[in-house]
Amino acid sequence: MPSTLTGRRPDPDTGSALAGDEGLGDPAGTPRGARLNAWLNDPADPWWERPGPTPAQLRNDVAGALAFLVVALAMVAVAKSMGMRYESEETWRAYVATAAMILPLAARRRYPLAVLLASSGLFVGLSYLSPEAAFQIAFQVAYFTALYTAVAWARDRRPLWIAMGLVLLAMTLWVVAYFTVTAGFEEAAANYGEPDGPLPQLTAAVLYSAVVNLAYFGGAILVGRSSWRGALQRERLAAQAAQIREQAAELARRAVVDERLRIARELHDVVAHHVSVIGIQAAAARRVLPRDPGETAQALRTIESSSRDAVAEMRSLLGVLRSETGAGREDGRAPEPGLRELAELADTHRAAGLAVTLTVVEEREGDLLGLSGPLALCVYRVAQEALANVRRHSTAARVSVTVRTGTTAAAARWVEVEVVDDGAPRSGTAGSGYGLRGLRERVQLHSGEAEIGPREGARGWRVRARLPLRSAS
Repeated sequence: MPSTLTGRRPDPDTGSALAGDEGLGDPAGTPRGARLNAWLNDPADPWWERPGPTPAQLRNDVAGALAFLVVALAMVAVAKSMGMRYESEETWRAYVATAAMILPLAARRRYPLAVLLASSGLFVGLSYLSPEAAFQIAFQVAYFTALYTAVAWARDRRPLWIAMGLVLLAMTLWVVAYFTVTAGFEEAAANYGEPDGPLPQLTAAVLYSAVVNLAYFGGAILVGRSSWRGALQRERLAAQAAQIREQAAELARRAVVDERLRIARELHDVVAHHVSVIGIQAAAARRVLPRDPGETAQALRTIESSSRDAVAEMRSLLGVLRSETGAGREDGRAPEPGLRELAELADTHRAAGLAVTLTVVEEREGDLLGLSGPLALCVYRVAQEALANVRRHSTAARVSVTVRTGTTAAAARWVEVEVVDDGAPRSGTAGSGYGLRGLRERVQLHSGEAEIGPREGARGWRVRARLPLRSAS
């Protein structure tokens, strides 16, 4: 151990690729030693075990120990050449002691606790064998490295505390041996000047040596503890990064699924609406063809217009699937219908022979002007699906479409679309139910509520959807 000399602290080792947490203690049943382990390890994971070194790190330990040994022996020779030696000590002892102290470092990360215990015993024994070597920087750095490695790499932290106790014992024995058994202090004191202080020379030397040793090897423990916690922190960051990647992949998958559902709803609404209009107009044209060519021509024009609109909207949706960049369009899609297209929707059904009344009621003027695009599309699709169902499944001749805004008792703003007809169910026209299911999904997507069913106390069918009112960003 150092007395008046201080050693160079080696850089902390880089950790290996880390595995998952193992051996974590249960907070409800944490053993008494958890608090001590928490100081050496981490309060949150007091029983975490650091994975062993990689093969490359093990090879580096062997190569590093051999290189260190060559340099240390060369420094012993240089120190002897400078006259830094004890006259009563044989020359070979310093070389043997230095080599014996350094060689165990070749296995320091493979067997960190065993190397620490061996180094502690060697430090005490070799200090007695060669006081000259004990004062060499390389000798002290070797013990510093063994202590640091044990704290940084020992997998089980409980035996580490026993090893720390042995280190303290080794330091005490070294101090005792240095000041009582060996002649190291006497020879060193011979080179000092006359004492000039409040303490006796021997007491001052013991106190000085104890403080230097405590700071030196306490530093080794702190650096090793920092390396251990750094390894744990790297594992946590790696686990968090893996979790973030998994969450990002899940969000991307959900986004794809949501987009597919959106496209499926859009395709259903487009096809259901336009094809139903085409079918009805084709049937009307067939009936009036012999007696009213003009009416037939009007029905065919409606068929032509509806088919073109259907093709255009389906091409727009298919373009979303084919294009990843959405070149030429702001969001990869053609402009979607909204409240302004409700009048055109009503005109289409009027041309097909259904008396449609469109009414807009705003609680506050301008409520609907700031309606967001997705919300306006939802209102449009609800009205479109409801009108298409009237044409397919009802005998109604009249239908009213009402769009209104209002405020709840909790001062929450809302927009509502209601479609009411006066017909009876048409036999043999039961659908698959996908249209109403998609309608409810649209409304739920915007945190709204939908009421679909026969009118109470009156003839006909009623579709009502109320949505929380949000302004466009």
